[in-house]
Amino acid sequence: MSQAPVEFYFDFSSPYSYIASEWVEAVAARYGRTVRWHAILLGATFQAAELKSPVSHPLKREYSVADFQRSARFEGVPYVAPPQFPIPTQNAARVFWWLHAQDEASAAAWAHAGLRAYFTRGVVLSDAGSLRALCVETGLDAPAAEAAWSDPVWKERLKAENDAAIAAGIFGAPAFVIDGELFWGNDRKPQIERWLSSGPF
Repeated sequence: MSQAPVEFYFDFSSPYSYIASEWVEAVAARYGRTVRWHAILLGATFQAAELKSPVSHPLKREYSVADFQRSARFEGVPYVAPPQFPIPTQNAARVFWWLHAQDEASAAAWAHAGLRAYFTRGVVLSDAGSLRALCVETGLDAPAAEAAWSDPVWKERLKAENDAAIAAGIFGAPAFVIDGELFWGNDRKPQIERWLSSGPF
């Protein structure tokens, strides 16, 4: 019997989501699991949980910005602080769900492309021209993608996914749900590996 996938919740503007996105598939595959990607908006989960982004607190901002860099170095993934941070990512997320409805692998590939573009090359995903260019670069039909991110259907789909994430107890990103157990944060990797290797603890 195949094991349930690792449910991976991410935001295109979350540095820790980017870092986790670079290891989650390999870790899952090591233990015979797949990954089911969920693009969400942190703003919606923060609002529901009455939280703020760590960089919105002056005392935590300097630490957080340094920790993004350190965490990327620790995982051995490239990271360049984006020129604008954080940014609204609803259009990139709507493209994700538009693709997801056609093919989950294409949606995951778009997630990788968007996260890498923002966190290694400073591509501002909230800028329509930059997002169109990224669509072209990744082989998508850019006019169709732009139509999708403007379409009420995909606006509503993203809202429904945010609502579903909140209902599942998601309050930040990255978040992982494995066999019904919620793990929050890129730094939960050791616990995730142990759970996948030997089960609940």
